[in-house]
Amino acid sequence: MNLRDSAGQSYEVNSGGLEIFSKSWLPETRPKAVVYFCHGYGDTCTFLVEGIARKLASFGYGVVAMDYPGFGLSEGLHGYIPSFDKLVDDVIEHYSKVKEKLELHDLPSFLFGESMGGAIALKVHQKQPNAWNGAVLVAPMCKIADNMVPPWLVTQILIGVAKFLPTQKLVPTQDLGELAVRDAKKKELTAYNIISYKHKPRLRTALELLNATQEIESLLEKVSLPLLILHGKNDMVTDPSVSKALYERASSSDKKLILYEDAYHALLEGEPDEMILRVFGDIISWLNEHTIS
Repeated sequence: MNLRDSAGQSYEVNSGGLEIFSKSWLPETRPKAVVYFCHGYGDTCTFLVEGIARKLASFGYGVVAMDYPGFGLSEGLHGYIPSFDKLVDDVIEHYSKVKEKLELHDLPSFLFGESMGGAIALKVHQKQPNAWNGAVLVAPMCKIADNMVPPWLVTQILIGVAKFLPTQKLVPTQDLGELAVRDAKKKELTAYNIISYKHKPRLRTALELLNATQEIESLLEKVSLPLLILHGKNDMVTDPSVSKALYERASSSDKKLILYEDAYHALLEGEPDEMILRVFGDIISWLNEHTIS
Protein backbone atom coordinates (compact mmCIF):
# COMPACT_ATOMS: atom_id res chain seq x y z
CA MET A 1 0.00 0.00 0.00
CA ASN A 2 1.29 3.45 -0.88
CA LEU A 3 1.55 6.28 1.60
CA ARG A 4 0.34 9.78 1.05
CA ASP A 5 3.09 12.37 1.25
CA SER A 6 3.79 12.14 4.96
CA ALA A 7 4.69 15.81 5.33
CA GLY A 8 1.69 16.02 7.64
CA GLN A 9 3.54 17.90 10.32
CA SER A 10 2.50 20.99 12.22
CA TYR A 11 3.22 23.30 15.12
CA GLU A 12 0.22 24.36 17.16
CA VAL A 13 0.05 26.47 20.31
CA ASN A 14 -1.78 24.63 23.11
CA SER A 15 -3.93 26.09 25.90
CA GLY A 16 -0.80 26.45 28.07
CA GLY A 17 0.78 28.72 25.44
CA LEU A 18 3.38 26.14 24.35
CA GLU A 19 4.05 25.29 20.72
CA ILE A 20 3.45 21.57 20.16
CA PHE A 21 5.00 19.67 17.26
CA SER A 22 2.94 16.86 15.76
CA LYS A 23 3.04 14.60 12.76
CA SER A 24 0.63 12.34 10.90
CA TRP A 25 0.97 9.52 8.40
CA LEU A 26 -2.01 8.41 6.32
CA PRO A 27 -2.42 5.56 3.85
CA GLU A 28 -3.46 6.32 0.24
CA THR A 29 -6.96 4.96 0.85
CA ARG A 30 -9.32 5.77 3.72
CA PRO A 31 -7.68 4.50 6.94
CA LYS A 32 -9.20 1.46 8.69
CA ALA A 33 -8.65 3.28 12.00
CA VAL A 34 -6.39 5.91 13.54
CA VAL A 35 -3.56 5.05 15.91
CA TYR A 36 -2.61 7.82 18.36
CA PHE A 37 1.02 7.40 19.31
CA CYS A 38 2.46 8.20 22.76
CA HIS A 39 6.27 8.16 22.69
CA GLY A 40 8.61 7.12 25.49
CA TYR A 41 10.65 9.17 27.97
CA GLY A 42 13.26 11.41 26.37
CA ASP A 43 12.04 10.46 22.91
CA THR A 44 10.35 12.26 20.00
CA CYS A 45 7.72 11.43 17.37
CA THR A 46 10.38 11.76 14.65
CA PHE A 47 13.46 9.57 14.01
CA LEU A 48 12.70 5.89 14.89
CA VAL A 49 8.97 6.53 15.45
CA GLU A 50 8.80 7.54 11.78
CA GLY A 51 9.60 3.93 10.80
CA ILE A 52 6.95 2.51 13.15
CA ALA A 53 4.32 4.98 11.87
CA ARG A 54 5.10 4.29 8.20
CA LYS A 55 4.85 0.56 8.81
CA LEU A 56 1.43 0.95 10.47
CA ALA A 57 0.28 3.24 7.63
CA SER A 58 1.42 0.67 5.05
CA PHE A 59 -1.11 -1.72 6.62
CA GLY A 60 -3.93 0.82 6.21
CA TYR A 61 -3.82 2.65 9.56
CA GLY A 62 -3.64 6.40 10.00
CA VAL A 63 -1.08 7.39 12.62
CA VAL A 64 -0.98 10.63 14.61
CA ALA A 65 1.92 11.43 16.93
CA MET A 66 3.02 14.43 18.99
CA ASP A 67 6.05 15.57 20.95
CA TYR A 68 5.06 16.32 24.55
CA PRO A 69 5.97 19.75 25.95
CA GLY A 70 9.71 19.69 26.74
CA PHE A 71 10.42 16.80 24.36
CA GLY A 72 11.51 16.51 20.74
CA LEU A 73 10.55 19.57 18.70
CA SER A 74 7.88 20.90 21.08
CA GLU A 75 8.43 23.96 23.23
CA GLY A 76 9.35 23.69 26.92
CA LEU A 77 12.43 22.96 29.02
CA HIS A 78 14.04 19.86 27.49
CA GLY A 79 13.31 16.68 29.43
CA TYR A 80 11.27 18.46 32.10
CA ILE A 81 7.91 17.12 33.35
CA PRO A 82 6.65 19.49 36.08
CA SER A 83 3.40 17.48 36.33
CA PHE A 84 2.67 14.07 34.80
CA ASP A 85 -1.04 14.74 35.14
CA LYS A 86 -0.74 17.98 33.19
CA LEU A 87 1.27 16.15 30.52
CA VAL A 88 -1.61 13.67 30.16
CA ASP A 89 -4.03 16.62 29.83
CA ASP A 90 -1.82 18.09 27.08
CA VAL A 91 -2.00 14.78 25.19
CA ILE A 92 -5.80 14.61 25.60
CA GLU A 93 -6.17 18.22 24.44
CA HIS A 94 -4.08 17.67 21.31
CA TYR A 95 -5.56 14.32 20.30
CA SER A 96 -9.14 15.49 20.96
CA LYS A 97 -8.56 18.31 18.44
CA VAL A 98 -7.21 15.86 15.86
CA LYS A 99 -10.17 13.51 16.40
CA GLU A 100 -12.61 16.31 15.58
CA LYS A 101 -11.17 16.66 12.06
CA LEU A 102 -13.94 15.75 9.64
CA GLU A 103 -12.11 12.95 7.84
CA LEU A 104 -11.10 11.22 11.09
CA HIS A 105 -13.97 11.76 13.51
CA ASP A 106 -15.94 8.57 12.75
CA LEU A 107 -12.97 6.19 12.52
CA PRO A 108 -12.06 3.76 15.32
CA SER A 109 -9.27 5.23 17.44
CA PHE A 110 -6.54 3.33 19.28
CA LEU A 111 -3.97 4.51 21.79
CA PHE A 112 -0.45 3.23 21.18
CA GLY A 113 2.01 3.76 24.02
CA GLU A 114 5.68 2.83 24.25
CA SER A 115 7.32 2.73 27.70
CA MET A 116 6.43 6.05 29.43
CA GLY A 117 3.92 6.48 26.59
CA GLY A 118 2.21 3.32 27.88
CA ALA A 119 1.72 5.02 31.26
CA ILE A 120 0.40 8.13 29.46
CA ALA A 121 -2.01 5.99 27.39
CA LEU A 122 -3.36 4.31 30.56
CA LYS A 123 -3.86 7.71 32.23
CA VAL A 124 -5.57 9.05 29.09
CA HIS A 125 -7.93 6.07 29.22
CA GLN A 126 -8.53 6.67 32.93
CA LYS A 127 -9.58 10.27 32.18
CA GLN A 128 -11.55 9.33 29.02
CA PRO A 129 -12.87 5.84 29.80
CA ASN A 130 -15.18 5.62 26.77
CA ALA A 131 -13.25 7.58 24.16
CA TRP A 132 -11.03 4.83 22.76
CA ASN A 133 -11.52 1.53 20.91
CA GLY A 134 -8.46 -0.08 22.47
CA ALA A 135 -4.81 0.34 23.41
CA VAL A 136 -1.54 -1.23 22.30
CA LEU A 137 1.04 -0.99 25.09
CA VAL A 138 4.65 -1.79 24.25
CA ALA A 139 6.81 -2.33 27.38
CA PRO A 140 4.49 0.02 29.31
CA MET A 141 5.95 1.95 32.25
CA CYS A 142 3.54 0.68 34.90
CA LYS A 143 6.53 0.21 37.20
CA ILE A 144 10.13 1.29 36.77
CA ALA A 145 12.47 -1.69 37.14
CA ASP A 146 14.06 -1.82 40.61
CA ASN A 147 17.59 -1.50 39.21
CA MET A 148 16.60 1.88 37.70
CA VAL A 149 15.37 3.40 40.95
CA PRO A 150 17.93 4.97 43.33
CA PRO A 151 18.13 3.44 46.85
CA TRP A 152 15.45 4.55 49.34
CA LEU A 153 17.69 7.00 51.22
CA VAL A 154 18.92 8.63 48.01
CA THR A 155 15.31 8.93 46.81
CA GLN A 156 14.31 10.66 50.07
CA ILE A 157 17.19 13.15 49.69
CA LEU A 158 16.21 13.79 46.04
CA ILE A 159 12.59 14.44 47.07
CA GLY A 160 13.83 17.11 49.49
CA VAL A 161 16.20 18.71 46.99
CA ALA A 162 13.54 18.65 44.23
CA LYS A 163 11.48 21.23 46.17
CA PHE A 164 14.24 23.77 45.64
CA LEU A 165 15.97 22.57 42.46
CA PRO A 166 13.24 20.83 40.42
CA THR A 167 14.93 21.25 37.04
CA GLN A 168 18.43 20.10 38.03
CA LYS A 169 19.81 17.01 36.25
CA LEU A 170 20.87 15.23 39.41
CA VAL A 171 19.21 11.82 39.38
CA PRO A 172 21.76 8.99 39.27
CA THR A 173 20.73 6.55 36.57
CA GLN A 174 22.15 3.96 34.21
CA ASP A 175 22.48 4.49 30.44
CA LEU A 176 18.97 3.87 29.09
CA GLY A 177 20.21 3.20 25.55
CA GLU A 178 22.54 0.50 26.83
CA LEU A 179 19.82 -1.18 28.88
CA ALA A 180 16.96 -0.80 26.38
CA VAL A 181 18.59 -1.96 23.13
CA ARG A 182 19.72 -5.54 22.54
CA ASP A 183 20.97 -5.37 18.93
CA ALA A 184 24.51 -3.90 18.76
CA LYS A 185 24.00 -2.17 15.37
CA LYS A 186 20.82 -0.50 16.61
CA LYS A 187 22.64 0.67 19.75
CA GLU A 188 24.91 2.73 17.45
CA LEU A 189 21.84 4.35 15.85
CA THR A 190 20.67 5.90 19.13
CA ALA A 191 23.57 8.39 18.93
CA TYR A 192 22.00 9.90 15.80
CA ASN A 193 18.74 10.75 17.54
CA ILE A 194 20.05 14.22 18.35
CA ILE A 195 16.80 15.72 19.63
CA SER A 196 16.20 12.98 22.18
CA TYR A 197 16.91 13.82 25.84
CA LYS A 198 20.02 11.88 26.92
CA HIS A 199 21.08 13.63 30.15
CA LYS A 200 20.46 12.54 33.73
CA PRO A 201 16.75 12.92 34.59
CA ARG A 202 15.72 16.26 36.09
CA LEU A 203 14.69 15.93 39.75
CA ARG A 204 11.03 16.83 39.37
CA THR A 205 10.70 14.70 36.22
CA ALA A 206 12.07 11.61 38.01
CA LEU A 207 9.70 12.07 40.96
CA GLU A 208 6.70 12.64 38.67
CA LEU A 209 7.50 9.38 36.82
CA LEU A 210 7.91 7.49 40.08
CA ASN A 211 4.60 8.84 41.45
CA ALA A 212 2.79 8.17 38.16
CA THR A 213 3.87 4.52 38.11
CA GLN A 214 2.82 4.05 41.75
CA GLU A 215 -0.58 5.53 40.95
CA ILE A 216 -1.02 3.39 37.82
CA GLU A 217 -0.02 0.25 39.72
CA SER A 218 -2.80 0.97 42.22
CA LEU A 219 -5.42 1.51 39.49
CA LEU A 220 -4.87 -1.53 37.26
CA GLU A 221 -8.40 -2.86 38.02
CA LYS A 222 -9.91 0.27 36.46
CA VAL A 223 -8.43 -0.43 33.03
CA SER A 224 -11.45 -1.48 30.97
CA LEU A 225 -10.68 -1.04 27.26
CA PRO A 226 -9.49 -3.76 24.83
CA LEU A 227 -5.79 -4.26 25.50
CA LEU A 228 -2.73 -5.66 23.78
CA ILE A 229 0.28 -5.69 26.12
CA LEU A 230 3.72 -6.57 24.74
CA HIS A 231 6.85 -6.89 26.88
CA GLY A 232 10.36 -8.33 26.60
CA LYS A 233 11.09 -10.87 29.34
CA ASN A 234 14.59 -9.40 29.80
CA ASP A 235 13.44 -5.77 30.03
CA MET A 236 15.67 -3.96 32.54
CA VAL A 237 13.95 -0.55 32.20
CA THR A 238 10.27 -1.24 32.92
CA ASP A 239 9.15 -4.25 34.91
CA PRO A 240 7.53 -7.04 32.82
CA SER A 241 5.96 -8.54 35.95
CA VAL A 242 3.73 -5.45 36.21
CA SER A 243 2.57 -5.94 32.61
CA LYS A 244 1.54 -9.41 33.77
CA ALA A 245 -0.29 -7.86 36.73
CA LEU A 246 -1.98 -5.36 34.39
CA TYR A 247 -3.15 -8.26 32.21
CA GLU A 248 -4.45 -10.21 35.22
CA ARG A 249 -6.07 -7.30 37.06
CA ALA A 250 -7.49 -5.14 34.27
CA SER A 251 -11.27 -5.37 34.16
CA SER A 252 -11.19 -5.53 30.32
CA SER A 253 -12.94 -8.61 28.98
CA ASP A 254 -10.81 -8.35 25.84
CA LYS A 255 -7.11 -8.43 26.73
CA LYS A 256 -3.99 -10.12 25.47
CA LEU A 257 -0.44 -10.30 26.88
CA ILE A 258 2.59 -11.40 24.86
CA LEU A 259 5.95 -11.80 26.59
CA TYR A 260 8.96 -12.19 24.29
CA GLU A 261 11.76 -14.53 25.34
CA ASP A 262 15.21 -12.84 25.54
CA ALA A 263 13.86 -9.45 24.35
CA TYR A 264 14.86 -6.17 26.02
CA HIS A 265 12.93 -2.91 26.44
CA ALA A 266 12.96 -1.34 22.95
CA LEU A 267 10.87 -4.03 21.23
CA LEU A 268 10.27 -2.07 18.02
CA GLU A 269 13.61 -0.26 17.70
CA GLY A 270 16.32 -2.19 19.54
CA GLU A 271 15.83 -5.88 18.81
CA PRO A 272 17.21 -8.05 15.98
CA ASP A 273 15.09 -7.63 12.82
CA GLU A 274 13.29 -10.98 13.14
CA MET A 275 12.04 -10.05 16.63
CA ILE A 276 10.92 -6.59 15.46
CA LEU A 277 8.98 -8.18 12.57
CA ARG A 278 7.39 -10.66 14.97
CA VAL A 279 6.26 -7.88 17.34
CA PHE A 280 4.90 -5.86 14.39
CA GLY A 281 3.04 -8.91 13.13
CA ASP A 282 1.39 -9.35 16.54
CA ILE A 283 0.38 -5.65 16.61
CA ILE A 284 -1.04 -5.66 13.07
CA SER A 285 -3.07 -8.85 13.61
CA TRP A 286 -4.52 -7.47 16.85
CA LEU A 287 -5.44 -4.14 15.19
CA ASN A 288 -6.97 -5.98 12.23
CA GLU A 289 -9.07 -8.11 14.60
CA HIS A 290 -10.31 -4.96 16.35
CA THR A 291 -11.09 -2.94 13.26
CA ILE A 292 -14.28 -3.35 11.27
CA SER A 293 -13.32 -2.85 7.62
